[in-house]
This record gives sequence, C-alpha cells and structure tokens, in this order.
Amino acid sequence: MLRTLFRAMVISAIIFFIMIYFYSDSGTNEPLKDYNNATPPKVDHFINKEPMDDTNRPKEGLSVYIGKSTKELINDYGEPQRKDPSAYGYEWWIYNNFSGTYMQVGVQNGSVVTIYAIGNQLNVAPYLIGETIEDIYRTTYLETEIMVAVGKGTYRFELSEEDLNVRPLVQLGDIFAQLSIDKYTGKLSSIRFFDKKTLITQRPYELAYRGDLISPSDIDEEEWRKIEKGSEQQILDITNVIRNRFGLETLKWDEQVAQVAYEHSKDMFNNEYFSHDSPTFGTLTDRLAAENIEYQSAGENIASEYIDGPAAVEGWLNSESHRKALLNDSYSRLGVGVYVGTKIRMGENTFVKFYTQNFIQPK
Repeated sequence: MLRTLFRAMVISAIIFFIMIYFYSDSGTNEPLKDYNNATPPKVDHFINKEPMDDTNRPKEGLSVYIGKSTKELINDYGEPQRKDPSAYGYEWWIYNNFSGTYMQVGVQNGSVVTIYAIGNQLNVAPYLIGETIEDIYRTTYLETEIMVAVGKGTYRFELSEEDLNVRPLVQLGDIFAQLSIDKYTGKLSSIRFFDKKTLITQRPYELAYRGDLISPSDIDEEEWRKIEKGSEQQILDITNVIRNRFGLETLKWDEQVAQVAYEHSKDMFNNEYFSHDSPTFGTLTDRLAAENIEYQSAGENIASEYIDGPAAVEGWLNSESHRKALLNDSYSRLGVGVYVGTKIRMGENTFVKFYTQNFIQPK
C-alpha cells in the first residue's frame, strides 16, 4: 500500500516538473554541454544493496536481440546499410532504409550488446516511440539509483532529477533501457537498450563502484577519425529522422560546410574554449566566408562531452535555442564536424568530444 502511494507521488512529481519544462522559456543561446556525462566515476563505499532481481524482460521487440547473435538479427532485419566504428568496443550497424525504421545496433564479438532506436515504426516493447510520459510513468517504476553487478564488481548509477525527467534508466530483467523524452512534446523520442557491460562502459550517469571499472580499449588516432566520421553521418541521419517527425524537409549533406564544422570542433578542443565565436577564426559568418560558402541563412549548434552522436542530437532537441535550429524549415543543407581529443582528468587520460552542426540555406 505504501509502495503504491509512494509510486503515485513520484509519478505526479515527475509530470509536474516536465510540465514546467513545457512552459519555460530560457531565451538563451548558450552552447550545450552534457554535464552529467562529464562527471567522472567515483569510488564510493556505498551501503551494500543487492542489484534488482527483476525477470520482466520483454518477450518481443528489439530488446530481445540483446545478447543474441548477429545471425538472428540479419535473419529478421537483413544486412545493415552501413557499419560505423564506435568508441566503446562495439561496431554500430546502421539501419536507415527510411526514417520510420531508423536504428543503430551495437555489435561486439558477433553479438548484439546495445540498440538505439528512434524510428516510430520499430517495436520497442514495452514502450512505443511517441508514447506520452503520462502513459510511460503509469506503468514504469523509476529508481534514482540503479545497481548492476558484473563479475566481482558492483556498480551504482545515480540519477539526478534532470535524468528522471528527460532520460530515465529502467531495468528490464537482465538488460536496461534508457528512455529519451522530448520535454517539449512530452513524448518518448528514442530508446536505448543495453546489456550490463555496455552500460557500465559508457557511464551515461554518475557512477559509484566497487571492484574493477570496466573501460573501453585504447583507440589510435586513425581509428578515432573513423569514429568521428561515423558520428557525423549518424547525426545527419538522426537529425533528418526528427525533422521528418515534424514534417520538415530532409537536409542534404554538404561536405564543404562539414569541414567548417569539423575545424570549429577541433579549434574548441585545441584552444580550450566552448563558444560559437572562435578567438582565432571568428563567428560562423566569418568561418563560412573564409571558405567562400555563399548562403541565404545559416545556423549552428555545438555540444560537448556527450557519449556519442545520438546522445548529442537528443540533447539539442531538448534545448530551446538548439531545437529551433534543428527544426528550422529555412535550412536545406547540413554539415557536421565531430572532434575527439585527449585531456588528463583525475590523473587519467580522458577523451573529450566536441560536436558542431552547421546549417545553411544556399543562395
């Protein structure tokens, strides 16, 4: 009885905070930085709390492929249209026949370890792309702490109020689902399914742990550029899925504009700043003019620290000024630049990611 009452109170509180989001108007054009993902994991002598023993793993939908071989995936969905490397040890298989079936499947050692799904015709049971938050929270119990055990290690993810509102994490038996909520429509925008190891490796929330920290393998400079290129194309794909959702024109890739975007991401890393205005190369107008790019209108989104391209796009979608650029119907071309560099944090080499989207309407 008390648990039911507490659950009802949590649902009411979450819906209240999201309604505040709907009617807020920040009026800012600040660059977007994911401070949650920037938080390093910590060693914490937390109280021993057993990981959830929940057997409610869906019996249908994309999540059933987590842990299965790629042969089963290919039998049902065919070969992917593209394969991109990732920073986390798995390879992204990109299925982008059309926006309603767009998904990215993470494959490692011949098995599916994660899936990112945003196409509204995909089966993402027990949820639906486009489902309202009210329906989600009536059937989903949210925890502020999620415990995961792998081998001799115990890991505790700590979700902030912001996390619960726009990207809650839900345990579904032996796998996990991250729900990305569009706070302006109050609907499920996309979903990720993870196995335990992949969730811990990516660390999308603040993390306390005992035992060994599971980390991705070292990546050389040549492989990083391949990862950056893949992320750029994924950002283009996902941007167009979202624009299609709102009935907007599909953006075409512009290689010259993409190079301008890439150089800005690289410049932000090299000169340790985070702004639309470069101390060296000036504003977006200056940078486009330097490359003799003619246009009627132009816009820019930048982000930092996000774990990958899909996460960056979902972040832009939930930021008012960045959303306006993402959904601006006056643009027809897009160039994306992703740059990854290494900095020392907490005595360790840490990869820092910068993302730049440059939109234009040519003359």
